[in-house]
Amino acid sequence: MPDKPPPSSSPVPPAPADPVRARIISEARRHFLAHGFRGVTMDDLAAELGMSKKTLYAHFSGKNELLQAVVEDKLRNADADFGAITCKFSSDFLGALHELLACVRRHSEELQPAFTRDMAREAPDLFQVVQTKRRALIQRHFGKLIGEGRKAGMIRKDIPADLMIEILVGATDSLVNPQKLSQLNLPAKAGLTAIVTIFLEGVLTGKGRSKS
Repeated sequence: MPDKPPPSSSPVPPAPADPVRARIISEARRHFLAHGFRGVTMDDLAAELGMSKKTLYAHFSGKNELLQAVVEDKLRNADADFGAITCKFSSDFLGALHELLACVRRHSEELQPAFTRDMAREAPDLFQVVQTKRRALIQRHFGKLIGEGRKAGMIRKDIPADLMIEILVGATDSLVNPQKLSQLNLPAKAGLTAIVTIFLEGVLTGKGRSKS
Protein backbone atom coordinates (compact mmCIF):
# COMPACT_ATOMS: atom_id res chain seq x y z
CA MET A 1 0.00 0.00 0.00
CA PRO A 2 1.40 3.45 -0.86
CA ASP A 3 2.23 5.93 1.86
CA LYS A 4 -0.63 8.22 2.79
CA PRO A 5 -0.19 11.87 1.79
CA PRO A 6 -0.39 14.15 4.81
CA PRO A 7 -3.68 15.94 5.46
CA SER A 8 -3.83 19.69 4.95
CA SER A 9 -6.26 22.38 6.05
CA SER A 10 -4.42 25.21 4.31
CA PRO A 11 -5.78 26.95 1.19
CA VAL A 12 -5.25 25.25 -2.15
CA PRO A 13 -1.84 26.31 -3.55
CA PRO A 14 -1.76 28.41 -6.74
CA ALA A 15 -1.49 26.76 -10.13
CA PRO A 16 2.05 25.65 -11.04
CA ALA A 17 3.98 28.15 -13.15
CA ASP A 18 6.15 25.42 -14.69
CA PRO A 19 4.39 24.33 -17.94
CA VAL A 20 5.92 20.84 -17.80
CA ARG A 21 4.67 20.30 -14.26
CA ALA A 22 1.24 21.62 -15.26
CA ARG A 23 1.12 19.22 -18.21
CA ILE A 24 2.02 16.26 -15.99
CA ILE A 25 -0.74 17.18 -13.53
CA SER A 26 -3.27 17.55 -16.34
CA GLU A 27 -2.48 14.12 -17.79
CA ALA A 28 -2.44 12.45 -14.36
CA ARG A 29 -5.77 14.07 -13.50
CA ARG A 30 -7.34 12.68 -16.67
CA HIS A 31 -6.14 9.15 -15.87
CA PHE A 32 -6.59 9.13 -12.09
CA LEU A 33 -10.09 10.60 -11.97
CA ALA A 34 -11.41 8.38 -14.76
CA HIS A 35 -9.68 5.09 -13.94
CA GLY A 36 -8.43 5.36 -10.37
CA PHE A 37 -4.75 5.63 -9.44
CA ARG A 38 -3.91 2.15 -8.21
CA GLY A 39 -3.59 0.78 -11.74
CA VAL A 40 -1.80 3.81 -13.21
CA THR A 41 1.98 3.68 -12.81
CA MET A 42 4.56 6.40 -13.25
CA ASP A 43 5.83 4.37 -16.23
CA ASP A 44 2.35 4.60 -17.79
CA LEU A 45 2.23 8.36 -17.31
CA ALA A 46 5.73 8.89 -18.70
CA ALA A 47 4.75 6.93 -21.81
CA GLU A 48 1.51 8.87 -22.23
CA LEU A 49 3.35 12.16 -21.87
CA GLY A 50 6.16 11.11 -24.22
CA MET A 51 8.81 11.94 -21.65
CA SER A 52 11.43 9.99 -19.75
CA LYS A 53 10.81 8.74 -16.22
CA LYS A 54 13.77 10.86 -15.18
CA THR A 55 11.92 14.00 -16.27
CA LEU A 56 8.75 12.86 -14.53
CA TYR A 57 10.57 12.14 -11.28
CA ALA A 58 12.38 15.47 -11.50
CA HIS A 59 8.97 17.12 -10.94
CA PHE A 60 7.33 14.57 -8.62
CA SER A 61 9.03 12.20 -6.18
CA GLY A 62 6.33 9.58 -6.68
CA LYS A 63 2.69 8.87 -7.34
CA ASN A 64 1.56 10.07 -3.89
CA GLU A 65 2.98 13.53 -4.46
CA LEU A 66 1.42 13.60 -7.91
CA LEU A 67 -1.94 12.54 -6.47
CA GLN A 68 -1.78 15.44 -4.02
CA ALA A 69 -1.12 17.83 -6.91
CA VAL A 70 -4.04 16.39 -8.90
CA VAL A 71 -6.41 16.89 -5.96
CA GLU A 72 -5.22 20.48 -5.49
CA ASP A 73 -5.71 21.13 -9.21
CA LYS A 74 -9.26 19.75 -9.06
CA LEU A 75 -10.19 21.90 -6.06
CA ARG A 76 -8.59 24.99 -7.58
CA ASN A 77 -10.56 24.52 -10.82
CA ALA A 78 -13.83 24.06 -8.91
CA ASP A 79 -13.24 27.25 -6.92
CA ALA A 80 -12.44 29.20 -10.10
CA ASP A 81 -15.52 27.83 -11.88
CA PHE A 82 -17.82 28.70 -8.98
CA GLY A 83 -16.35 32.20 -8.79
CA ALA A 84 -16.72 32.77 -12.53
CA ILE A 85 -20.40 31.80 -12.35
CA THR A 86 -21.24 34.13 -9.47
CA CYS A 87 -19.51 37.00 -11.30
CA LYS A 88 -21.22 36.26 -14.62
CA PHE A 89 -24.68 35.97 -13.04
CA SER A 90 -24.23 38.63 -10.38
CA SER A 91 -27.62 40.21 -11.20
CA ASP A 92 -29.43 36.95 -12.02
CA PHE A 93 -30.06 34.91 -8.87
CA LEU A 94 -31.86 31.99 -10.52
CA GLY A 95 -29.34 31.83 -13.35
CA ALA A 96 -26.51 31.70 -10.83
CA LEU A 97 -28.26 29.03 -8.74
CA HIS A 98 -28.92 26.77 -11.71
CA GLU A 99 -25.38 27.21 -13.07
CA LEU A 100 -23.76 26.58 -9.67
CA LEU A 101 -25.77 23.40 -9.19
CA ALA A 102 -24.87 22.26 -12.71
CA CYS A 103 -21.20 23.01 -11.94
CA VAL A 104 -21.33 20.93 -8.75
CA ARG A 105 -22.80 18.11 -10.79
CA ARG A 106 -20.10 18.34 -13.49
CA HIS A 107 -17.27 18.35 -10.99
CA SER A 108 -18.81 15.47 -9.05
CA GLU A 109 -19.33 13.41 -12.21
CA GLU A 110 -15.62 13.70 -13.00
CA LEU A 111 -14.87 11.72 -9.83
CA GLN A 112 -15.49 8.24 -11.17
CA PRO A 113 -16.11 5.34 -8.74
CA ALA A 114 -12.65 3.82 -9.28
CA PHE A 115 -10.97 7.04 -8.17
CA THR A 116 -13.10 7.61 -5.07
CA ARG A 117 -12.72 3.95 -4.12
CA ASP A 118 -8.93 4.13 -4.41
CA MET A 119 -8.85 7.38 -2.44
CA ALA A 120 -11.02 6.03 0.36
CA ARG A 121 -8.96 2.83 0.64
CA GLU A 122 -5.40 3.96 0.11
CA ALA A 123 -5.34 7.68 0.85
CA PRO A 124 -8.12 8.20 3.45
CA ASP A 125 -6.47 11.29 4.95
CA LEU A 126 -6.29 12.99 1.58
CA PHE A 127 -9.84 11.84 0.77
CA GLN A 128 -11.01 13.59 3.94
CA VAL A 129 -9.17 16.75 2.89
CA VAL A 130 -11.03 16.67 -0.42
CA GLN A 131 -14.38 16.30 1.35
CA THR A 132 -13.61 19.10 3.80
CA LYS A 133 -12.40 21.58 1.19
CA ARG A 134 -15.24 20.80 -1.18
CA ARG A 135 -17.67 21.47 1.67
CA ALA A 136 -15.95 24.81 2.32
CA LEU A 137 -16.25 25.78 -1.37
CA ILE A 138 -19.96 24.98 -1.44
CA GLN A 139 -20.57 26.81 1.84
CA ARG A 140 -18.80 29.93 0.63
CA HIS A 141 -20.34 30.20 -2.83
CA PHE A 142 -23.83 28.90 -2.08
CA GLY A 143 -24.05 30.67 1.29
CA LYS A 144 -23.73 34.07 -0.33
CA LEU A 145 -26.16 33.14 -3.10
CA ILE A 146 -28.79 31.84 -0.68
CA GLY A 147 -28.62 35.14 1.22
CA GLU A 148 -29.22 37.06 -1.99
CA GLY A 149 -32.09 34.75 -2.94
CA ARG A 150 -33.81 35.37 0.36
CA LYS A 151 -33.61 39.12 -0.11
CA ALA A 152 -35.22 38.68 -3.53
CA GLY A 153 -38.00 36.52 -2.05
CA MET A 154 -37.00 33.44 -4.06
CA ILE A 155 -35.47 31.30 -1.29
CA ARG A 156 -37.48 30.09 1.68
CA LYS A 157 -36.73 31.77 5.00
CA ASP A 158 -38.24 29.05 7.19
CA ILE A 159 -35.33 26.67 6.48
CA PRO A 160 -31.92 27.66 7.92
CA ALA A 161 -29.38 28.44 5.21
CA ASP A 162 -26.81 26.20 6.93
CA LEU A 163 -29.25 23.29 6.75
CA MET A 164 -29.83 23.85 3.02
CA ILE A 165 -26.10 23.71 2.39
CA GLU A 166 -25.68 20.69 4.67
CA ILE A 167 -28.36 18.81 2.73
CA LEU A 168 -26.71 19.67 -0.59
CA VAL A 169 -23.23 18.71 0.59
CA GLY A 170 -24.40 15.53 2.29
CA ALA A 171 -26.36 14.31 -0.70
CA THR A 172 -23.49 15.05 -3.07
CA ASP A 173 -20.99 13.30 -0.78
CA SER A 174 -23.20 10.22 -0.71
CA LEU A 175 -23.48 10.02 -4.47
CA VAL A 176 -19.75 10.14 -5.13
CA ASN A 177 -19.42 7.21 -2.72
CA PRO A 178 -19.11 3.99 -4.79
CA GLN A 179 -20.64 1.84 -2.04
CA LYS A 180 -23.68 4.10 -1.73
CA LEU A 181 -24.18 4.16 -5.50
CA SER A 182 -24.06 0.38 -5.55
CA GLN A 183 -26.63 0.16 -2.76
CA LEU A 184 -28.97 2.52 -4.61
CA ASN A 185 -28.32 0.84 -7.96
CA LEU A 186 -28.08 4.34 -9.36
CA PRO A 187 -25.66 5.86 -11.92
CA ALA A 188 -23.85 8.92 -10.51
CA LYS A 189 -25.18 11.20 -13.25
CA ALA A 190 -28.80 10.25 -12.61
CA GLY A 191 -28.37 10.65 -8.87
CA LEU A 192 -26.78 14.08 -9.14
CA THR A 193 -29.50 15.24 -11.55
CA ALA A 194 -32.11 14.14 -9.01
CA ILE A 195 -30.30 16.03 -6.25
CA VAL A 196 -30.44 19.24 -8.26
CA THR A 197 -34.17 18.82 -8.93
CA ILE A 198 -35.03 17.95 -5.32
CA PHE A 199 -32.88 20.76 -3.94
CA LEU A 200 -34.51 23.36 -6.17
CA GLU A 201 -38.02 22.14 -5.36
CA GLY A 202 -37.23 22.22 -1.66
CA VAL A 203 -35.59 25.62 -1.24
CA LEU A 204 -37.36 27.84 -3.76
CA THR A 205 -40.44 29.83 -2.82
CA GLY A 206 -43.51 29.92 -5.07
CA LYS A 207 -42.10 33.09 -6.61
CA GLY A 208 -38.78 31.38 -7.27
CA ARG A 209 -40.37 28.32 -8.86
CA SER A 210 -42.58 30.46 -11.07
CA LYS A 211 -39.53 32.17 -12.50
CA SER A 212 -37.28 29.12 -12.76
